[in-house]
Amino acid sequence: MNLADHPHRRRNLLTGEWLLVSPHRAKRPWQGELAPPSSAQLAAHDPDCYLCAGNHRVTGEVNPAYDGTFVFANDFAALLPEQGQVERHTVFEAVPASGEARVICFSPDHGATLARLPIPAILNVVDAWCDLSAELGAHWAHVQLFENKGAMMGASSPHPHGQAWASDFVPELPAREDQRQRAWLADRGVVLLEEVAQAELAAAERIVEANDHWLAIVPHWAGWPFETLLIARDPVARLEALSPVARSALAEILSRLLRRCDGLFGCDFPYSMGWHGAPHALGADTAHWRLHAHFLPPLLRSASVRKHMVGFELLGETQRDLTPEAAARQLRAVEIGA
Repeated sequence: MNLADHPHRRRNLLTGEWLLVSPHRAKRPWQGELAPPSSAQLAAHDPDCYLCAGNHRVTGEVNPAYDGTFVFANDFAALLPEQGQVERHTVFEAVPASGEARVICFSPDHGATLARLPIPAILNVVDAWCDLSAELGAHWAHVQLFENKGAMMGASSPHPHGQAWASDFVPELPAREDQRQRAWLADRGVVLLEEVAQAELAAAERIVEANDHWLAIVPHWAGWPFETLLIARDPVARLEALSPVARSALAEILSRLLRRCDGLFGCDFPYSMGWHGAPHALGADTAHWRLHAHFLPPLLRSASVRKHMVGFELLGETQRDLTPEAAARQLRAVEIGA
């Protein structure tokens, strides 16, 4: 069976879940939603933006005149440090949840994006991620660093920024990845994402970008059309373990990967991205982990046609029409220069 033409299922090795691939459906005509991207160029400073340097936030606090990254406690954090009390119930189960959250402004330039920042500025963001992982991980079970880019992904502000949520529990997806990676090492004697990286380098058909320290692929099990997985090639389990050289290499590959995404449909490519490293609750028990980042963009055919997770995807399992191999070819074909 030719996987490029016939329906088949693929397993997500990090979660154990299956997804349906239906490549023949990519030929169907599209009469669904068209959501044209905004073509407006944002100014470098917006006096009404809560994240711009020198502006007041909703709380009345004034942002400093920062010239690089700026990190502050989220004014509307989803988790609070105080541990609440939950009445036990035999049917309706609930437990307390506590933590803290930070906002990371990537740049004082309101009109910038991570893709358009110069590499030294991206390196500042990388260093901020590493510092937050170490700082928050010293007190909490798990640290989730992420960015929602674009109104299509629900970003509350166009100012380039991300977030860090630290929690006293390990969330469902990292917990599932921990179980799968632990079992893989026990069964096969090799780290799961190390074996995946070697197999992808040998196959070469799903690689988007690579350097000595990082590998960016459209994974074999990608659910979103242009989903990418960024894997550390060094044996590191958490962001704070990255060497200075690996951090610089990360800034470089992020620039190239995100510029490819922007060039794919000629727009500011929306996405949700996030880092998965070994939960800090594990302490030093991290031999089975490999640091990686997920990039999950919603666009399907153009800047105005997006993938919706509905119907079978919500009630059955994830399904895609465009094969990961075809998606990787399209991303590799984007001209981005040096």
